[in-house]
Amino acid sequence: MAQTSFSSIAATLIALACMTAVAETPAPGTSGIEGTIVVSPSRPGPIWKGEEPSVAPVGNTQFVVKAGDATVKTFTTNGEGRFQVALPPGHYVVLREEAAPRVGNWRFEANVIDGQITKVNWTADSGMR
Repeated sequence: MAQTSFSSIAATLIALACMTAVAETPAPGTSGIEGTIVVSPSRPGPIWKGEEPSVAPVGNTQFVVKAGDATVKTFTTNGEGRFQVALPPGHYVVLREEAAPRVGNWRFEANVIDGQITKVNWTADSGMR
């Protein structure tokens, strides 16, 4: 009887492991954009010769995805500035959701190909100098 219980538990664990592996694999034909958004410089003041500009993740910020003038989707970055959004194939413009900042550049573009995830690493210009 102990042999049967052990076999049942082992079979259950193997089945759960297989389902987890399948869940982490993107579905065939999935397309979209994933990556990170950071802002630079992240602090005001001069950047001295040889010094790298300060960079910070754009965390917990909402963005809108547009195709032409139409809003297709919105997404919010996580605390580290990472995001993933499923989109059909096409050309998209990604903008910061809140009212457009008066300074800086918060506009990005991406092309999505059928069945592929477009990987991006975007740097927004804060406009601070």
